Amino acid sequence: MQAIETAVAGSRAGEFRTGGNAYRILVKLKDAERLSLDEILDLTLTSADNQQVALRNVVTTESGRGPILIDRKDQQRIISIEANVAGRDLGSVAQDVQQRLARIVRPVGYDLEVAGTYEEQQEAFRELIVSLILALVLVYMVLACQYEALRDPIIVMVSVPVAAIGVFLILFLTRTTLNVQSFIGCIMLGGIVVNNAILIVDQAGQLRRSGRWTTRAAIAEAGRRRLRPILMTTLTTILGLVPLALGIGEGADAQAPLARAVIGGLTASTLITLLLIPAVYSLFHPDRDEAPARS
Repeated sequence: MQAIETAVAGSRAGEFRTGGNAYRILVKLKDAERLSLDEILDLTLTSADNQQVALRNVVTTESGRGPILIDRKDQQRIISIEANVAGRDLGSVAQDVQQRLARIVRPVGYDLEVAGTYEEQQEAFRELIVSLILALVLVYMVLACQYEALRDPIIVMVSVPVAAIGVFLILFLTRTTLNVQSFIGCIMLGGIVVNNAILIVDQAGQLRRSGRWTTRAAIAEAGRRRLRPILMTTLTTILGLVPLALGIGEGADAQAPLARAVIGGLTASTLITLLLIPAVYSLFHPDRDEAPARS
């Protein structure tokens, strides 16, 4: 219904003053949409002395335009400006938009924000980071329970950060963005790349506990014995993900970043782990005697 501002007791239109206070008054007319403005202004009002006064004599009218539909978010009015992104990733486009918005002078009470798909993406990344941290904590807890120690799980977990080298390298070479799918692949790597280190650390621990091997000799022998299983498990995983990484098949393009991240991280972790884990193991388990190593 159309709202009409009225003047009361000689005050300004739409305000009623009493005791130093001003009150805004809005009067609604039933079925005002069906009446023209002249018909509404011809309506009469009864004054305090029972005289009929035309509405046009006590109000002032102003024409204007208002929105047909008002959108709100958190009880605040919002206006959405939509655009499609093509040829570039969403993150870089959003950064350019934010830089342009920062140059616009904003009136008091107004704010400009990038929302929509970008906002949902940022929220998803925050949740994935929490999931990644939780996954690493759970992997460490499982290893600590199995080894019944705190040092050996740390040695195994060293192989996780080096996987990031392969992830970033393959994403750069394949021109793939770090999106939700590739981030999920990073979370998967947290439980995959530790397998190679577990084989080496477990074998070296068994040799050291036999009492006939020094730390250096035990870790070297463990690497020699476990090299073949490590290469077999790594190659089977990588080759199994190659078709998905190439985007072969309907809908495979959406899952390709996940497979590429796993392939790159697993490859780099395997190559570096064979050199890094023995060095870290030697630091955590130094030889306490000069017992000769078994040849």
